[in-house]
Amino acid sequence: MTQSAKLAVLGSINADHILNLSQFPRPGETVIGKQYQVAFGGKGANQAVAAGRSGADIAFIACVGADDIGERIRQQLAADRIDTSPVSVIDAATTGVALIFVNSEGENSIAIHAGANAALTPEVVAQHQQVIADAAALLMQLESPLESVLAAAKIARQHGTRVILNPAPATVLPDELLGLVDMITPNETEAEMLTGIAIKSDEDAARAAAVLHEKGIAQVLITLGSRGVWLSEKGAGQRIPGFRVQAVDTIAAGDTFNGALITALLEQQPMPQAVRFAHAAAAIAVTRSGAQPSVPWREEIDRFLQQQR
Repeated sequence: MTQSAKLAVLGSINADHILNLSQFPRPGETVIGKQYQVAFGGKGANQAVAAGRSGADIAFIACVGADDIGERIRQQLAADRIDTSPVSVIDAATTGVALIFVNSEGENSIAIHAGANAALTPEVVAQHQQVIADAAALLMQLESPLESVLAAAKIARQHGTRVILNPAPATVLPDELLGLVDMITPNETEAEMLTGIAIKSDEDAARAAAVLHEKGIAQVLITLGSRGVWLSEKGAGQRIPGFRVQAVDTIAAGDTFNGALITALLEQQPMPQAVRFAHAAAAIAVTRSGAQPSVPWREEIDRFLQQQR
């Protein structure tokens, strides 16, 4: 395996409380769950784990609370080949929490309490600016304070570090931030939030990508669920299909895609090949329950791809 260049991930860490249901409850309705588990998650941590297990040389900038779950999460991240020295322990906060319902179709509904994630301020980001400066790429999401994401993007631009943004959860973003992004990876909902274009077809995806290109983003990858990914590079677009599997739980599928994708690109894999690698990682993840417990290791991804030939 080609050793990948250094990756910095900035983002959230959560303890996920997951309850499986036949169907999501309506307002005022109580439903009986079938299975309950606590697993480690958070979009930043999920993407860091996906990159670490895929073989990336990775450091993770994040915050946990000074509690038992925070220490356990740090130990697990280290076991997943992640440099956790930039993970700060916040004395006055608890580790972030996500409450997750999963229905019988594998779809999920999530509510989050930020906890220590809110302490990832621009000042904390500045303390780890050398981590960003030394990296070939910086991968971020939006479960951290927006001003911190912007601060990190500015540091990356100053030092020639490539900026990749997974704009999730969906929110409106300032052009100042988008202008610092080299690659963006929204899903259909997030792309609509950023462009105002509802994505129902490949043509819609191409139009949405064009809007994002106009904001200065060179590479746009819009994830389309089971239909794959719309890849647009400087205006030239194509849809790259994914793999069809029986989904059990879609938690962290997008995060797994992002972490695996950036790992493959840092290994100098061509973009279509890197997307296929990321598709394989995500396909494996959706056949398993939980966030980080579902993320595959490199050997599993390679084996899956060999079986698809």
